[in-house]
Amino acid sequence: MGKCVFNSDFRSWLQAVSSNLYEAHCKLCKKTIQLGTLGVKALESHAKAEKHQLATKSLQRTQAITQFCASSPPSSLSSVPGPAGLHRSIPSASANDIRATLGSSETSKSEVLWILHSITKHLSYNSSSEISSLFRAMFPDSNIAKTFTCGPNKIAYIARFGLADFIKRELIRALTGPYVLMFDESFNSTTKSKQLDLHVRFWSNGYVQSRYMGSHFMGHGTAQDLLKLIKEALHQLDRSRLVSVSMDGPNVNWKLMDLLQHDHAEKYGGAHLVSVGSCGLHTLHNAFRAGFSMWHVDKILKAMHTLFHNVPARREDYVQVTKSIVFPKPFCGHRWLENLPVVERSLAVWPSLMLYVDAVLKKQLPNPKTASFDTIEAALKDPLIIAKMHFFMTVARTFHPFMKKYQNDEPVMPFLGKDLAELIKSLLRRCVKREVLMDIIPLQLTKLDLADKNLLLLPQRVDIGLGAEATLKDSKIAELKVLEFRRDCMQGLSNIVRKVQEKSPLKYATVRQMECLDPSLMFRDPDKCKNQMKSLVQTFLKDKQLTGGVPAGDAIVQQFESFLSVEVRNEEFLTFQPFEKRLDTFLHERLSRLYPAAWDVCHKLLLLSHGQASVERGFSVNKEVEAENMQEDTIVTHRLICDYVTMHGGVTQVPLTKELLASVGAARSKYRLFLDQERIRKEKESQSQKRKLTEQSLEDLKKRKKSLEDVSTCLAREADSLAEEAEGKAGSKMAQLLSKSNALRRAYKEKLAQVKILETEMVTKKEELRHM
Repeated sequence: MGKCVFNSDFRSWLQAVSSNLYEAHCKLCKKTIQLGTLGVKALESHAKAEKHQLATKSLQRTQAITQFCASSPPSSLSSVPGPAGLHRSIPSASANDIRATLGSSETSKSEVLWILHSITKHLSYNSSSEISSLFRAMFPDSNIAKTFTCGPNKIAYIARFGLADFIKRELIRALTGPYVLMFDESFNSTTKSKQLDLHVRFWSNGYVQSRYMGSHFMGHGTAQDLLKLIKEALHQLDRSRLVSVSMDGPNVNWKLMDLLQHDHAEKYGGAHLVSVGSCGLHTLHNAFRAGFSMWHVDKILKAMHTLFHNVPARREDYVQVTKSIVFPKPFCGHRWLENLPVVERSLAVWPSLMLYVDAVLKKQLPNPKTASFDTIEAALKDPLIIAKMHFFMTVARTFHPFMKKYQNDEPVMPFLGKDLAELIKSLLRRCVKREVLMDIIPLQLTKLDLADKNLLLLPQRVDIGLGAEATLKDSKIAELKVLEFRRDCMQGLSNIVRKVQEKSPLKYATVRQMECLDPSLMFRDPDKCKNQMKSLVQTFLKDKQLTGGVPAGDAIVQQFESFLSVEVRNEEFLTFQPFEKRLDTFLHERLSRLYPAAWDVCHKLLLLSHGQASVERGFSVNKEVEAENMQEDTIVTHRLICDYVTMHGGVTQVPLTKELLASVGAARSKYRLFLDQERIRKEKESQSQKRKLTEQSLEDLKKRKKSLEDVSTCLAREADSLAEEAEGKAGSKMAQLLSKSNALRRAYKEKLAQVKILETEMVTKKEELRHM
């Protein structure tokens, strides 16, 4: 029993161990199997192991080439060698189609497409656990389906070590020219940490792209922490080509910007990044919130939704009383300008809500006894609540066209200054005298002092919108109340404009001067465009963003002037429609070839970001990607793949190049290497922890030994003292003292014995440390 005697079931993968008849060696797993106890059962158990079965499948796919070149036609089915009980029949590969056994690029492409589909549709890895057998059943005549294998584990390692690695390498290769970094932080509810998203904006194939670069996860989010992570993320890029940084407006980001500017100047000879302020879209959301905080409109709108959200009984009561199935929408507390549909719905359901509250007060329905119901009940007692909502809706609609236009990734900074100035004017026209706004320039708009009452209209003449005006006319509200309401509206408009002024991009000269890249302005006022370009070149020279210095600046201005006089006198410039045509491709076609010096600065200017739309959109994708217990690396992998697929316009549009397929083919070896590295890391950590515990144990032994030695010394001293005292005594007194002395000496000897035991343990621990 147990001697190594092979039979045909194991001969294909088992070999004898010459030095021991009770052991056998698996050629596939490179593992020695002990046979002394279980015998053949040990072999059968080993054959059922997952690692061995994967190795067996690999052996099947790498059969000798002579099998495909046999002169006689092979049978339709052949037996796969393997252990007993694991024989199965598979289709034999013909000499003309080796791909059926070895796999093919078409199968690899199919697997890649399926993985891209699974990740972009946010399917779990386990949802593909039976997909291979399902495809074979669905497409029995397909050679691709026969060789298609794409289980959960394979999807995971190909996505991370094949596709994501390829996408990151391709992105880094593409970043050879100037680029702009965009970043933002948000709390990740899955990892319970802050997530720092990094995007880059660069030129590729003749137009500007915004791409997701990666994420970092952190606990603390100070400016120094952010700086360290950003420098780590950019270590593979040429930071001298960094033109600007786009961000939103928290104080920590401004501190980070100062640190970045200082670090950039130190590293690149005093060069500075181009500053265009923080995200203009975030500023508008915060400004709008400042205009309506005094009425607590947000509290009312939230309460309307909360009252019926996830409460089936209350919803049924509402439908029964009101005969309506339309409910309030949820309020967005951090993007106030997105609440236009919310307030529109609130006005639509208000009569129904009044019926519901009235039924509750008449005890026809149970009282919810919640804070949200109390808030709504109080709001119903406000005679001006409908007028307030109409005014909220009117002002939100003023912002809506601007926000809709600028929620995109195209380079539209040249139009931002004009459109933002017009937005501010449209707000001011509601409460400021007309003559004040005559011929006012954008920079003056940012400095207009609304605390000066001489600039403001009388409250009776404030434009509060048609809806609010109609509500006031139809209601029987005291004139004093109406006057107070109009004053509140004026104050709200003033607060909105002040908030816009605080962090407005219009305060930055670069934003105002980039208007020179507007094709219609080039046609209408070339002299203004020429002067603005001069100012921009001077800014770039001051920031050391032009490598050629002043001569290069002169060449840029001369070429731009020539471009304005020769190329621009064309109807296509006058009729250029922003947001319908791409400005980057339009100027690239007309500037890059004939006016290279002018194009050098223009293509950097077009990289400047007008907002954080792409970064914010990334966090929306993040919420779709996240799943319970998902690891940080998996989140980044999914984000990279989703961004790549979106850039190409869909899964089927992704080019399955040789480089991509080669990266996918190498994914398994990278995965195994990663597992080995993880195993080594864990072993090192375990060894380090074990060493630490041993050192701690040794230190404890030393302390115990010293304590015992101190006690034994004290016992010996007291025993000697008692013995000496006994020498001068006689009788029972002497016997008593000697008895105490002997007891102390016995305790002393016990302590010495304990010390010797501890010394032995210490020697053992030291020996363990030497072998670690």
